Amino acid sequence: MIMRGGSSKGAYFLQEDLPTGADERASLLRRIMGSPDPRQIDGIGGAHPLTSKVAIVAPSPDGEADVDYLFLQVNVEDDIVSDRQNCGNLLAGVAPFAIERGVIDAPSDGEATVRIRMLNTDSIATARLEVRDGTPVYDGDMTISGVPGTAAAISLEFEEIAGSSAAALLPTGKPFDEVEGIACTMVDNGMPVVVMAAADLGVTGYEPCAVLEGNEALRTKLEAIRVQAGYRMGLGDVSATTVPKLTFVAPPQAGGNLCTRTFIPHRCHDAIGVFGAVAVATAALLRGSPAHELLTPPDDSVVRLEHPTGHFDAVIEISTDADGTIEVPRVGIIRTTRKLMDGTVFPRPE
Repeated sequence: MIMRGGSSKGAYFLQEDLPTGADERASLLRRIMGSPDPRQIDGIGGAHPLTSKVAIVAPSPDGEADVDYLFLQVNVEDDIVSDRQNCGNLLAGVAPFAIERGVIDAPSDGEATVRIRMLNTDSIATARLEVRDGTPVYDGDMTISGVPGTAAAISLEFEEIAGSSAAALLPTGKPFDEVEGIACTMVDNGMPVVVMAAADLGVTGYEPCAVLEGNEALRTKLEAIRVQAGYRMGLGDVSATTVPKLTFVAPPQAGGNLCTRTFIPHRCHDAIGVFGAVAVATAALLRGSPAHELLTPPDDSVVRLEHPTGHFDAVIEISTDADGTIEVPRVGIIRTTRKLMDGTVFPRPE
């Protein structure tokens, strides 16, 4: 099934329909998506990281969750199929897909609550969505930036996602460090992200993505920062992986709390990813971070991040224990999803 999840698009599979071996599975998914090829002309991928994604869903083997979800990023122009990160956008389609495929039972009408184990980080998300006649409702009046039209809202709440990949909310224990001469917050609240002030990189932070991607000096600097940050965050050599992401920030221009531009990691995101947004919003609330200095303080726990195609709202609650440890007890977002196609895909031969 091909679904739009949030502001991304991907292919959703039942785990039982794919090979069990990681290498064999990766080979099949590359051929299905049409990688490696910048146009993905011989597959169903959309020739962009945001449309070359895969969600694998299965019944959860224990009572802690209802379904298990593994996210795989199929790179467009090389052979990499990465499981090093979550995807909160495709997550929005997991509960509807599981209901559509009969993996879980849903009420005939009303609200379905589905607990999802995100296998990439061994953490739990709870999805709440409307069902009618036992099937997901896709039509509604909710809008999200980067997606035309409206659709039904899906509420997603997350539990204990801090340090999901880098072993701590702040892997270095500090709200900012200096990497390659640039002040950075290295944070992992669902996604490892390096957050910097745009001005420190010699840009405004308001440029279109095409302009930023065409700035070779900037991209070289960002990759140097990313590789060094990978070691400092405990991620090892990240030169061939898709994390950490890189976000630089500027004062808001359109009524939000902070303006963002994100590299994922080598292409500039037309919006901002779900977990990336959660991590950036968390960094912005930490006193002493580069983002905090540029933040227009929110009136409540909702942080609105501006991005190239609109805004993203994240509910972030931060507390500090008696020993000074920073905790993030609550994270919530609203997304939408839509079923685009259900059928049979014919991968090219090996």
